Amino acid sequence: MQQRWETFKRTLRYNYLRVMRLKASTHSVAMGLAVGVFVGFLPVIPFQTIVALSLAFVFRASKIPAALGTWISNPVNLIPFYTMLYYVGRMIMPVDTPELDFHHLELKAMIEQGWGLVVVMFTGGLILGVPGAFVTYILAFKAVNRYRQKRMIRLIKKYQKKKAEREAAELAADKRAADTSAGQSDIVAGTAALPHQKGIASDVSSDSTR
Repeated sequence: MQQRWETFKRTLRYNYLRVMRLKASTHSVAMGLAVGVFVGFLPVIPFQTIVALSLAFVFRASKIPAALGTWISNPVNLIPFYTMLYYVGRMIMPVDTPELDFHHLELKAMIEQGWGLVVVMFTGGLILGVPGAFVTYILAFKAVNRYRQKRMIRLIKKYQKKKAEREAAELAADKRAADTSAGQSDIVAGTAALPHQKGIASDVSSDSTR
């Protein structure tokens, strides 16, 4: 159980970073997730991904988030999720429909049970999916925008740090070059002064002899 949970967390983090690092605009990413979540509320198994990608194309939304967003309804929560759609749809459309068969949740199976069930499920999906998509867009837009701003700040700080290190290295190199040049100048000056000093010493010696 622990291993499955760790695998789930790694997968979730991988997909999170995958969405956040997309080169698409913030609006496109947020719209893609919203489209995917909306389709996730619709009883269109096993065509959720196809429908989500089609809507993403229509709305010019990012396709990867659209495909991932459909996983709001997944094998783990599918039964309670579809039960919720069923009863919400029944409240709005009180038509005579068969009970929801949890063993046959595919769209084809629902059609075979009667179009009344399909209408009820789609009604529940639309009622919950529209506000769900709206909330998803707002939250995703803010999350992506915040992530990108923080990432940009980190990149700027990293660039400034490297620039400061490079300038410090260049300054140290210039200082070493200046010190070396000054040392060489002192040596040259000292060498040039030797003949003059020898001449003075010779004159002093001659005066002493006289």
